[in-house]
Amino acid sequence: MIKGEFAVPSSGALADEVAAVLAGRHDPGVVPFERVLNAVVSHSFRDREALAAALGPVPREFKVKPHAQVRCTAGIVGAAVGPVRAEESWENAGAGWLELCQHVALDYVAGARTGEVAARLRSGDPVPFLLSVPSGPTGAVEPYELVERLAEYERLGIRPGPADLGQALLRCGGRVDPEVVRAAERLELAEGPRVAAWLRQGGLPMPTWWREREAGQAERPGRRRGARIGRRILVGHEAVEGRGAFPRQFWSLFRTFEPHLSCPHWSLPDYRDAHTVATLPWHPEIAAARLLTGVASAADQDGCGSPAFLEALASADGPAGPAVHLAVAYGLASVPERDREAAVRALAVLASRGRLDGELLGRELTELVGLGTLRVPLLTESLRAAVAVPEGAGAVWAVLATALPGLLARTRPQVHGALLAVAADSARLSGARGELPEVTALAQRPGSSQLLMQARRLRDALTGA
Repeated sequence: MIKGEFAVPSSGALADEVAAVLAGRHDPGVVPFERVLNAVVSHSFRDREALAAALGPVPREFKVKPHAQVRCTAGIVGAAVGPVRAEESWENAGAGWLELCQHVALDYVAGARTGEVAARLRSGDPVPFLLSVPSGPTGAVEPYELVERLAEYERLGIRPGPADLGQALLRCGGRVDPEVVRAAERLELAEGPRVAAWLRQGGLPMPTWWREREAGQAERPGRRRGARIGRRILVGHEAVEGRGAFPRQFWSLFRTFEPHLSCPHWSLPDYRDAHTVATLPWHPEIAAARLLTGVASAADQDGCGSPAFLEALASADGPAGPAVHLAVAYGLASVPERDREAAVRALAVLASRGRLDGELLGRELTELVGLGTLRVPLLTESLRAAVAVPEGAGAVWAVLATALPGLLARTRPQVHGALLAVAADSARLSGARGELPEVTALAQRPGSSQLLMQARRLRDALTGA
């Protein structure tokens, strides 16, 4: 039932994969993590004793705290190879759950699924495969594959786990073939009508968004907590209908998200990664909006970076809106170099897939620079690097065509020469045409400074001279 890069390996190959994941501190990636998770479940269903023999020697102790997915893999392996606790019911997994933070709603979803899987393994009630195994690297599940998996559950007389099914449904989206909907309607499982209705509506509805700037006069950034005021632009969204059929741990995702509500977390490093986006691949906006404060901290407070998160947002299946574009804007001027490099790749991916809104990103960059949130030299460095990558020149010009007039008006003249040089290169390489009055006025001034020379290069590129 599970094919391609997520196909179940042999027990020996699985032991090697598990050992590789557990030996590393860092993020194993969406594909290795999901493949290992499903393979452990599948082998436990086929032959639990053979799985225990294969995985028993694999060490699961860590000298240094590893990435969340590494810890999760260790927990799932322990549940699969440990003794069966027949008195434990997987249906009560997470019964004592308490929501503490609106920012990590997608982590609650992921935690509910892995908690349910572990509980089923401990209670000796495994499944042949997970319904929520992705069909591709973004995390999306093809609707026809979900219906096929449910039909196999029906044939085997197995009940879907509410969290596993819930995660699978959140991973379905886009236009669905009517024949797939009709196949879901023919399912005799109790969950059949719900699945058919979900696919018919195209998955999770798109919420209504709003964009807002932090209240207060912009202050200079500092390392002290609370020193930054009024310098970030964030995104919130209205409530989403349909939470009632999902496990309670999913409900935070459906609630109104208010970006300025405080939470008990100082930083959220483990949650800004590709796994978070893969939890809801058709709605990268929700992931970006809820974790935007962490992304911004890498630009205005030298915070922890999130390069994998930025690339995953750009590669996701769903539309890129204000939150995704803001995340890229913060990334382009982040202090960690890896974040800037990831933002450059994200910019190129958005452009190559026709999802880049150059005017939107240009306006955001202009406002953030005006607030003092983004550092122009870092932004210029990133845009220069972006010009050199495939699809990059056109993407950079699409952004600078909107941003350049505002950036020239709001920044120090010392940085204008380098910025205009990048603009001239991007316009020339992309074949852009048109006129920017601010640039024309600069180009007409007498003199031979670097600023005036680059203004003339840009003017000539735009006129085809």
